Amino acid sequence: MNFICFDLEGPLSPQDNAYELMKLFPNGDKIFEVISRYDDLLTLEEREDYEPGDTLALIVPFLVLHNISEANITTLATEASLTGGADKLISWLEYSGWKIFCITTTYEQYAIHITQKLGIYAHNVASTSFPLGKLHQTLCKEDFALLRQTEQDILTMHPVNDDDKIKQSLDDFFWKKLPATALGTAIREVKPVGGRRKVAALNRFASKYDQPLSKWVVVGDSITDFRILQAVDKAGGLAIAFNANEYALPYSTMSLASTYISDITEVLEAWQKGQRTEVEKIVMAKEKIGGRDDRGYFHWLSGKKDIDEIIEIHKRIRRLVREEAGKLG
Repeated sequence: MNFICFDLEGPLSPQDNAYELMKLFPNGDKIFEVISRYDDLLTLEEREDYEPGDTLALIVPFLVLHNISEANITTLATEASLTGGADKLISWLEYSGWKIFCITTTYEQYAIHITQKLGIYAHNVASTSFPLGKLHQTLCKEDFALLRQTEQDILTMHPVNDDDKIKQSLDDFFWKKLPATALGTAIREVKPVGGRRKVAALNRFASKYDQPLSKWVVVGDSITDFRILQAVDKAGGLAIAFNANEYALPYSTMSLASTYISDITEVLEAWQKGQRTEVEKIVMAKEKIGGRDDRGYFHWLSGKKDIDEIIEIHKRIRRLVREEAGKLG
């Protein structure tokens, strides 16, 4: 029996659900981009009790402020497209006897719809619990004024150029002002499944099926995945970075940049035959041939130090596949 676990956004569906939700109100996209950058900054400084992907908790006050509902999430999930070849790959894995899992930072209302569309069983999915209806009831007039003012402040900031300002201003809002409000207290319950929480979810699945991490294949693409990729790679499993960014690639065993995720099928067949040894042979061979147009850029990353050129290839394909979401951490 073979075991594989996918991140959802990127590997299986190109859109960033939280980003799309924020776009449902004026300037929501700009606010999200600043908060997403703030998430990167907190992760890079290794702030205690903070995990990459906690953006999904940080944007909650603004979703509540603008009356975004569970119905909005369901509508987006229904309309969401799949990454090229995702349905074909999942069908092949099912037919070939693989156990398929999904561990995603995205809200559960969204995760359930997309994974059902692909035929991944709900009990094999870990995602972020999000009691949006309950949170709406906690917003009072004082909170409303604070959030409006914070929105105006955020709109004066630009990711990367204003990193110091973003850090200072949002530290003050998220860790001092907001916790003093009823809404701030309520959103502490939202614990996005990113970073160490992804690793914990994988360990739960691994224990349930009595399969060490050395027997797992994981597929990820961003800062929320680097710890799960690192854990599986270190254990001797196969960590695949798919259309990944600079936060995920250094922690992976191998990578694929392509408009079709089904291009990894041959790699997974090699894993079935001889695990990492066989995969390394086939990836090295494919790396020599090189990719073509927007498909098939394979690289063996284990032990590789200089990956700048690989990052650039992934950046190009990531933008193609994920469009606006491709620029996020």
